[in-house]
Amino acid sequence: MKVFLAGIMQGSLTEKGLHDQDYRQLLRQALARTFPHAEIYDPLADHRNSLDYEPKTGRDVFFHHNRMCREVDLLVAYVPQASMGTAIEMWEAHQHGAAVVSISPMRHNWAVKFLSHAIYPDVPAFLAALESGEIARLVRRVRSSSPVLETD
Repeated sequence: MKVFLAGIMQGSLTEKGLHDQDYRQLLRQALARTFPHAEIYDPLADHRNSLDYEPKTGRDVFFHHNRMCREVDLLVAYVPQASMGTAIEMWEAHQHGAAVVSISPMRHNWAVKFLSHAIYPDVPAFLAALESGEIARLVRRVRSSSPVLETD
């Protein structure tokens, strides 16, 4: 199983910088406990200095991550506020048959609402669903029954 950990990085910041990224380690560890054999990809883990990349490198990484989302079984999106990059990753995963789970209070935001198979208002609610087996059941259901929409 392949899992992509999507989530807010720059968000709507107008200055060079990142939002707090502490959620990544917590979610990665929880996912690893639930899915011990899964490949869990965290885009920040290999690209900690991405804000300092040359334009070509940044562009290549951006598009590579979006293509990766076409090949996952589960995308977990942490979006406490709008994130354009995360929305693109959610779109790619959803369009290619992955289960998309959002952790967001923005349940009325159309990207969150229409691209997610499940929405949890916060990290504790997501962790409870993960621990109860709800997320594993959702992944099995989506991966076995969702038709894949090819857009290429």
